[in-house]
Amino acid sequence: MKQVVQNYKSGELALLDVPAPGCKPGGVLVRTAYSLISTGTELMKVSEAGMSMVGKARSRPDQVAKVVQSVATNGLPATYRKVMGKLDSYTPLGYSLCGVVEEVGAGIDDVAVGDLVACAGNEHALHAEVNWVPKNLYAPVPDGLAPRHAAFGTVGSIALQGVRQGEPQLGEVALVIGLGLIGQLVAQLLTAAGVRVVGADPDPARCALAERLGAAACGDPGSAAVAAAVAELTGGHGVDQVYLAAGGGSNEPVELAARLCRDRGRVVDIGKCRLDLPWNAYYEKELDVRFSRSYGPGRYDPSYELEGRDYPIGYVRWTERRNLACFLDLAARGAVDVEPLVSHVAEFDEAVETYRSLEDGGLKAVAVLFRYAGRPAEEAAPAPVVTVPPVSAAGRAPVRPAGSPVRLAFVGAGNYASSMLLPHLVGREGVELSTVVTTTALSAANARHKFGFARATTDLDAVLDDPAVDAVFVVTRHSSHAELTRRALLAGKAVFVEKPLALTEEELAGVLEAVEKSGNDRLQVGFNRRFSPLLREAGERFGARSGPASLRYLVNAGRLDHGSWYLRQDSEGSRFAGEGGHFVDTASWLIGADPVSVYAAATPGNEDLQVVLGYPDGSTATISYVTSGASGFPKETVDLLADGRVLRLDDFVRASVYGRKRWVSSRLPQARDKGQNAELAAFVRAVRTGGPMPVPLESLAATTAATLAVRTSLATGVPVTLAAPR
Repeated sequence: MKQVVQNYKSGELALLDVPAPGCKPGGVLVRTAYSLISTGTELMKVSEAGMSMVGKARSRPDQVAKVVQSVATNGLPATYRKVMGKLDSYTPLGYSLCGVVEEVGAGIDDVAVGDLVACAGNEHALHAEVNWVPKNLYAPVPDGLAPRHAAFGTVGSIALQGVRQGEPQLGEVALVIGLGLIGQLVAQLLTAAGVRVVGADPDPARCALAERLGAAACGDPGSAAVAAAVAELTGGHGVDQVYLAAGGGSNEPVELAARLCRDRGRVVDIGKCRLDLPWNAYYEKELDVRFSRSYGPGRYDPSYELEGRDYPIGYVRWTERRNLACFLDLAARGAVDVEPLVSHVAEFDEAVETYRSLEDGGLKAVAVLFRYAGRPAEEAAPAPVVTVPPVSAAGRAPVRPAGSPVRLAFVGAGNYASSMLLPHLVGREGVELSTVVTTTALSAANARHKFGFARATTDLDAVLDDPAVDAVFVVTRHSSHAELTRRALLAGKAVFVEKPLALTEEELAGVLEAVEKSGNDRLQVGFNRRFSPLLREAGERFGARSGPASLRYLVNAGRLDHGSWYLRQDSEGSRFAGEGGHFVDTASWLIGADPVSVYAAATPGNEDLQVVLGYPDGSTATISYVTSGASGFPKETVDLLADGRVLRLDDFVRASVYGRKRWVSSRLPQARDKGQNAELAAFVRAVRTGGPMPVPLESLAATTAATLAVRTSLATGVPVTLAAPR
């Protein structure tokens, strides 16, 4: 299928061939009929992409701050790879469309195949021929509403939520500053609610359009006409509400709002304009400044948008989906007329030319629609039968032809895979990047474009059933690791799965059961730190020990950004369950054994953890996993003490060993090597030769069990004894 994309680094716009998305539970596949260009939001994004790197940095100071922090924590090379990977990627455009339901996922019962729906969301209602849309981001189109008009649903919801924030009442007067697409819709919605509207925009054509659609008076923001209209309609008191629907860097809209608003009036920010509030003006009138967050309650809440958890109507009357349905109803009943806002309708194949024409000013428009060619529905291909290839014996890989490359498939291609794994595999001798599988078409196309995969798809079964694929990398979100690993093992593939292997004891048991059932134990978990060249050299310098060891591992984990998916503990597990395996594995590797007991204690809310691991010879390891430390302090510090010697590791930048002689590594600032390259080399070598996997399965299982036991110990307050893995 085709999709409109942009490379944020180069500014290139393209109509790209990408794999069609699969239909997942909790949503529907929609074949697009019309999609709407937001001439404000989208053109701002297109314009930013065309800026120099300095210009991009100036436009997003919040992202610059994150980059600076990442350099301090992860070093310059890793940060550079991550940033360039994000910039040099195709990003989608679009967030408002109407289309026909082509397939219904499990759990959906309110629409059927063939129904017309309006869809929202900058990850789900894209300028693409087919989109997967979760339940709370679509709404059925009422009878009689044309598909091209239903495509306005998302921008209509944005305008509607802004109006709700202003709390208008019958007979009031409102000022709408900015009469672009959102401003025009705000003006119509206010008029439908019995509010008299004054509009302000420097474009006379937009002013005339707003007056034709019901505004009482409109004019240039700097003219006396707007102030005169406000004075006449309000008896000189000022408007009851002001809606800021303008963009740009000028502070004039905010200043105009203060001048023309009545005492204790309301100012609602809907657009993205400068907000340097003149303190005296706003203070003296005690103006109520409010913000309108996109389509309404539920926006940016993953549990609502992605998991389909609705808010009770008794507590939240108007959610994203209810706003969307309400706007469609208003349009169907004629209370809002969007047809006069349509400046141009372009065929979808002309998408790139249309954007360029809008950007250079050749096409003057309030709203532009893409029209998609209708295509007959195709019968779904029969699901492939997954067979388990025979293996000669547990732990032995099938014999591979001499000299043939190791063919790798990636399931998932997010930030970690793109910055920490794939760069080490691209161009590696004897490796072929065969297939990349993602749930979204564009991420698969991005990975194929950047790393040279031979094929991109959203069909996991086809990869597992492909005899040419030797190994599968599972680099998805935590909640899917165990099931994907289990399926790949049963399909006879060697598997590299990023940590964690499992989030529950039941998931771990399921993986081990798959190993036993298939006889395939070709498994590696991404515990990369034991492969770090610096740590390995320090371990060799420390040498063998005879007595018990004491190890302290301080992890200055820091706070997570609000909205991070790591915070979704109900679906993705606790933060320690996701990351803690790294530190358990490193401690066990340094001590040379698997843990036999786990005890954990925590501060209130489990913010900071102290985890004590016990080992068969009496050795102990204490992992301090804390979030309350200073961001400028190194993330990981390890001290190993035994037999009168001390090994010290400072955040994979410097290491030292104290004993009869002192050894200190050369300091390499910005060159943290946490072992990913060596780990991948060992895994590929094992797959190629059929030799043992880099880390024994028993150790992977023991590390995972110990990580999961932390939760049990916290709940019970007592140590947990670990049973030997099967």
